Amino acid sequence: MKKFHLLLVLALGLHAQESGAEDLLTIYRQALEADPTLKSAEAKLEVGKAQKGQALGQMLPQITASGNWSKNEQRTDAGLKAAHSTYNGTRYYVSLSQTLVDFAKFWEWRRASKVEDQYAAEQIESQNELIYNVVDRYFTVLEAEDQLELARAEKETTRRQLEQVQKQFAKQVLKITDVYAVEARLDQVAADEIKAESQLVTSQQGLRELTGVSPASLQKLQENIEYKELEGELQQWIDMAQSQNPALSAKRGAIEAAENNVAVQRSKYLPVVDMQLNYYDTNTGYNSQNLHSNIQTQVAAINVNVPLFSGGITTQQMFEAKSRLRMSQYDNEITLRALIKETSDAFLSTNADVRRIKAGRKAFASAAKSRESMEKGLHYGVVTVSDLLKAQEDEFIAKRDLAQAKYSYIKNHIRFLLAIGSLGENHLLEINDWLEAATNPAPANHKLEIGDRPE
Repeated sequence: MKKFHLLLVLALGLHAQESGAEDLLTIYRQALEADPTLKSAEAKLEVGKAQKGQALGQMLPQITASGNWSKNEQRTDAGLKAAHSTYNGTRYYVSLSQTLVDFAKFWEWRRASKVEDQYAAEQIESQNELIYNVVDRYFTVLEAEDQLELARAEKETTRRQLEQVQKQFAKQVLKITDVYAVEARLDQVAADEIKAESQLVTSQQGLRELTGVSPASLQKLQENIEYKELEGELQQWIDMAQSQNPALSAKRGAIEAAENNVAVQRSKYLPVVDMQLNYYDTNTGYNSQNLHSNIQTQVAAINVNVPLFSGGITTQQMFEAKSRLRMSQYDNEITLRALIKETSDAFLSTNADVRRIKAGRKAFASAAKSRESMEKGLHYGVVTVSDLLKAQEDEFIAKRDLAQAKYSYIKNHIRFLLAIGSLGENHLLEINDWLEAATNPAPANHKLEIGDRPE
C-alpha cells in the first residue's frame, strides 16, 4: 500500500508538470500535502506505536546503575585523645530487576496493542475520507460552475427575447403585458445568477479548505459517460461494510482496548512477583564511616508484593474501566447503525441517479423540442410569449437537473465505496479519466471497480 502510495504521488507530480491544469489528481496531491486531519491521524498512529512500546518495555528487564565519589573528613574527640582523618569514599551500585508475575503489565501491553490497531484503522479512515472529500468538493465546484453558466446562458437568452418582444411591441404586434412578463422573467434569472455566484464561491472555499490554496480553473466532466447501476443485493453490501469499513474497525478496536483495560484494573488485586539482582561496591558505611577497605556485596532476591488496601482507588478504577467499556460499546452501536443507513442510502441513491440521468436526458431532449415548437408557434401567432418563456424555463431546468444528476451519481458512488470500505487511490485515477482533458481519455462506457464483490 505504501509503495503504491509513493508511486501515485510521483505520478501526480509528473502529471501536474505535463498537463499544467488542476484536475482531480492535482487537487488530491495538494490535499495530501496540506490536509491537517490526515497529518493528525498519522501523528496519532505514531503515539499509539510509542504507547505500545512503553507497555512492552515495562515487562522487559530494568537495569539501573549509580556511582558516588566523596571526600570525607572525620574528627573524633575522646577525652585527651583526639583524632582527625580525611579519606576518599566510593560507592558503586548496579541493579537488575525482572518482572516474573504481573498480570496488570501484560494486559496493559494488550490494551496498548489494541489502541494501536484502533489508531491504524482511524488513519485509513482519514485517508479514505480525504479521497472522498476531494472528489465530493471537486465536483461540487464543477456543479456550481455549471449552474452559474446555465444561469448566465438563460439570462442572455431572456435578454435577447426581451429585445425581440420590445421590437414587436413597438410594431404593435404584441401587448405590453408580454413585455412585462419577459422583464419579470429576466429579473428572476438575474437573481438566480447572483445565487449561483454565491454558491460557486462557497464551493471553491470548501475545496480550498482541503488544499490550502484557492482553486483555479478545473477540468470539466466528459459528456460521453455511460452511468451504470450497482450490482448485487443491498444486504450483501451491508455485510461487506460491516466487515471492512475502517471506522467500524476502529470502534471494534476501541472495545477490545476497553476490555483489556478492565483486565488491567482487575489484575491490580493480584500479587506481583519480580526478581532482583543487586551489586554493591563501597568503602564507606553508615554515616559515611570509613570501612578501610572496599566491600562487595551481591544480592539475589525474589520480591512478592500483595495489595491489601488502597483506600478504594483500585475498586473505583475498576468501575471507571467498566463504564468506559460500555461507552465504547454504545459508540460502536451508533457507528454501526449509521453505517447501515449510509450504505443503504448511498447504494439506493447511486442506482436512482442512473435512472434520473436516463430520464433527464429524455426530459431535456423533449424540453428542447418543446421550446423549438413554441418559437415557431410564436412566430405564427398561435402561442403566447408566456408559453415560450415557460418552454425556455423548462428546457434550462431539464438541463440543470440532468447536470445535477450526473454529479450526484459520482458523489453517491464514491460515498458508497467509502461506506463499504473499498475506496482507494486507484478510484481517483479512474474518475480523473472521466474529465475532458485527462491524460488517457477513457471510453464511453465507464464503471468504478468496487473490489471484491459479494457472491
